[in-house]
Amino acid sequence: MNKYIVVNQPEKWNFSIDTINVITPQEYLTNPEYALIKKTRIFNLCKDYSYQSKGYYVSLLAEARGHLVSPTVKNLVDLNTLKIVKILSEEFDNVIQQSLKNIKSQEFTLSVYFGQNVAQKYKELSSLFYKHFQVPLVRVNFVFNHKWQVKNIKAISEAEIPMEHIESVKLFANQYFSKKRYDKPKLIKYNFDLAILINPNDPAPPSNSKALKKFMEIAEKMHIYTEIIQPKDLSKLTSFDALFIRQSTEVNNEAYMFARKAQQESIAIVDYPDAILKCCNKVYMAEALQNANIHTPKTVIIHSENQESAIENIGFPCVLKAPDSTFSFGVKKATSRKEYDLMVGDMLKESDLIIAQEFCPSDYDWRIGILDGEPFYACKYYMAKGHWQIYNWSAKKKKEQDGLSECLSIEKVPKKVINMAVKSAKLMGDGLYGIDIKVFQNEPMVIEINDNPNIDVGVEDEYYGDLIYTKILTAFKNRLK
Repeated sequence: MNKYIVVNQPEKWNFSIDTINVITPQEYLTNPEYALIKKTRIFNLCKDYSYQSKGYYVSLLAEARGHLVSPTVKNLVDLNTLKIVKILSEEFDNVIQQSLKNIKSQEFTLSVYFGQNVAQKYKELSSLFYKHFQVPLVRVNFVFNHKWQVKNIKAISEAEIPMEHIESVKLFANQYFSKKRYDKPKLIKYNFDLAILINPNDPAPPSNSKALKKFMEIAEKMHIYTEIIQPKDLSKLTSFDALFIRQSTEVNNEAYMFARKAQQESIAIVDYPDAILKCCNKVYMAEALQNANIHTPKTVIIHSENQESAIENIGFPCVLKAPDSTFSFGVKKATSRKEYDLMVGDMLKESDLIIAQEFCPSDYDWRIGILDGEPFYACKYYMAKGHWQIYNWSAKKKKEQDGLSECLSIEKVPKKVINMAVKSAKLMGDGLYGIDIKVFQNEPMVIEINDNPNIDVGVEDEYYGDLIYTKILTAFKNRLK
C-alpha cells in the first residue's frame, strides 16, 4: 500500500522508511495524479485542521478519493465538539485520575505524538486519546476541580513541538509509519447506537460475557453500533438511541434510573421502567396473576397482623419471598412453624409485606422467553444439585450453584405452558420477559414473571442460536420506528 505523509514543511521530516512519501498539502490537493492512485494511506499532519483549511480539505478529499486517511473529517469535527470532549472525559475518568494523581498543580498538559508521550507513565492515557481521535499530533489540557477533567483538546503542528521532544517524536514517527496495521475508526454507517448497561460487580448478571460479545458481533452485522456502559455512565446515555439493560434490575438501583431517564429522553428501551416496577415486586405480581385468573401456587400476602393465621391455608413446607427477590436471593423455605416464625419475623423488619406460597416440588421449571408478546425461546431449568431451587448460592463449589438446563423448540413445549406464558407477559406490557412455570400434579402454574431474563451463550440460545440475539436487536429497530 502507498503511504503519503502530508505536511507543510516536508524538509523537516526525514524517515528511514523507503515506502513513505512526504508531500505538501498543496501538492495533494492540486495534483490530479493523486486522485487516480489506489490502495493509498494518507497521514495528514498539516498545521491547521480548521474548517475549510488545507488540512481540512486533505482529509475530506482523501475520503472522497477512497484513500485511507488519518485523521478523518469526523475525527476533526469531534476534536472541536465540546459535548464529545465532555463525554470522553467521563469515559476515560478512571485512567485520567490514576494517571494524573501525583500532579500537584491545578493544570496539566499532555502532548500525544503518534499515540505516545515522552513519559512512559502516560502511555495508557496517550493511547486512549489517540485511538479515539486518530489525530497524530494532539495536545490535551486538563484542569483540576475536585478531580481531573479535560478542559480542551487541540491538534498541533510540527512547529509547536518543543525542541526537547523532537528526538522522541522522530522515534515515535518512525515506529508509527513502519506499522502495517493501524487503529482506524469504523467505516460502517450504523443505523443506530445501542448502549448495553452492565454492572461488573453483578453477582448474577443476566448475560454472560460470551453472550454480550455475541450481541455486539451480531449488532455489527445488522449495522447497529454497540457500546458497553456501566452505572457510572448515566451522563453518556443521551448520546445513544437505544438502551439494553443487562444488569440485575431493582427499583432502587441504577437499572431503573437508566430506564427512567431513557424513557424521558425518548430512547428505545428493553426493558421499560414500568416493567421493572411491576416485576420487581412479588406483591404486585401475586395480585395481578390472581386478578387475571392465572394459576399459581397457593399464595398469601403476609403482614404483621396476619402472620400467625396466614400460613394455615398453605401449610408446610412453604416458600417465603421478599417482594424484590431476584435470582433466588431473598427466597427461603420454611419447613416448620419455628422456622416460619423466625424467617417471617426477620423479613418483616425489611418490608411491611412479604409473600408466602405453597411448596410445589418439581425436577425442573419451564422458562419461556417472551419478546413483545411472542414466545421466542423455551428452556427447562433443573434444580441445583441436592437443592430445591435452580440456584443454590450456599453451595461451596461454584459449578454446583445452579442446575443443568435444556433448551427446546417452542413447538415441543406443552401448549398450555406456552399460552400461560403469553397471557402472563401481557399483564406487564411489551418487553422482554422470562416466565417461570412449574407443572405440578399435571397442572401448569406461574411461579414468576422476570423482566430481565437470562440470555446466556449455551443456555437460552442452545436451540435457536443467533436468532435469539437477532430478534432482540430487531425489537430495538421496531421501537425506533
